[in-house]
Amino acid sequence: MALPRSKLFWGVSLGHITNDLFMSMRSVVLTFMSAHLLPMTNFQIGQAVSLGEFMGAISQPFFGWLADKSGGRWLGVGGVIWVVAMQLTALFIASATGNYTLMLIPFVLSAVGSGAFHPVGVMHAASEGDGRRSASSMAYFFLFGQLGLAIGPALAGFLLDRTATHHNEVFAAPLGPAFSGRLIEHGSVTPIFAIGFIAIPTLLYMAFAMPRKQVYIQQYRKAQPASSGEGTLSGLPVKALLVLGVMILLRSLAANGSGVFLPRLFEQKGWDAAHYGLITSGFWLASGFTGVFFGHLADRYQRRAVIAVSLLLSAPVFFILPFIDGPFAFVLAILAGALGGGSHSVIVVLAQELIPGRKGFASGAIMGFIFATGALGSLFIGGISDQIGLTAAFQVVAVVTVIASLIGFLLPADRHKQAVPAVVESVETVPSGA
Repeated sequence: MALPRSKLFWGVSLGHITNDLFMSMRSVVLTFMSAHLLPMTNFQIGQAVSLGEFMGAISQPFFGWLADKSGGRWLGVGGVIWVVAMQLTALFIASATGNYTLMLIPFVLSAVGSGAFHPVGVMHAASEGDGRRSASSMAYFFLFGQLGLAIGPALAGFLLDRTATHHNEVFAAPLGPAFSGRLIEHGSVTPIFAIGFIAIPTLLYMAFAMPRKQVYIQQYRKAQPASSGEGTLSGLPVKALLVLGVMILLRSLAANGSGVFLPRLFEQKGWDAAHYGLITSGFWLASGFTGVFFGHLADRYQRRAVIAVSLLLSAPVFFILPFIDGPFAFVLAILAGALGGGSHSVIVVLAQELIPGRKGFASGAIMGFIFATGALGSLFIGGISDQIGLTAAFQVVAVVTVIASLIGFLLPADRHKQAVPAVVESVETVPSGA
């Protein structure tokens, strides 16, 4: 259960926290802006997130191919810088102009930076363990990303709520529903700019820890197993990949799309930004910790069983969640995130086994598809919720998740129980007291 100790692992993992912290703020910031600065429909919120996810998704295989050639040192660092810069640019434009379309351009482009970082991070995280521990090693890397996903909404919600006015709560609400929404609420996204400074130390450490191109070619790339004949198109397990693709597509409603609309769901119940940011953080954080647990289970038992059973258990939680308010809603949100999203690292490792080739390109292709289907999930929930409401949309998510679980049982049996060569350990390690 010990964490990897190399500087490389900590470099890409800290980069993962920073990248995902800013990416996870988006749903909370959009919800806040819709209430205080720039009115948006559920579809527009889903559209903004989905277009960004698509941009990041389609770029990942290309960035993974580049990472295979160079080690991706500056792709990883530059990707995180791009995420922060474009997100802040989008907020500035929204505050200055109040124009949704102008805000949308840098908001969507910010995801290209995430698309550059993730193949690099996954590629180097995968090199930290041998094939017998690949799921658990990858789970630790994704845990750091989930920590970023958890911190981002809570931090953004807390800071934004400090700037918001609540006139309707103080003046209009006691007068009855006829006066609800009559006063204009205001707020500011200025505190988010201050968070950008926290990325600086991480970026410096990441640049220091990641190998230069020459070192990568001489040491790290040589440790990767050579491509076999399975790398040809005829060697691809087409049927297994189709089953996996359909399962990921349906699972993305629960694991990605629902998380985007948790802030909106509870904002409509009257929660303030601090509280709907906190519940969204609980959702993402839970999936990170259960991801480590599921990763260790998947290294011992069948991965398809871990994926399918966890999804099946999550379905009733998503069905009930919209009806619950108060403290118990936090418990259900944590369960939803833990069961619906905890199998992420297991799916990535399973997909890597099915897609032969170099780690960078394979990681980019896998993560790109997961991100793209997550974008479809956000767009789907945003669209149908404008027609039938968010409560009914979450019920649809529950039904679709059951179908995804049943398809998960059709996934192929694991290859990781077979004997595999150990991967050369990283050259540099942190001191034992670190």
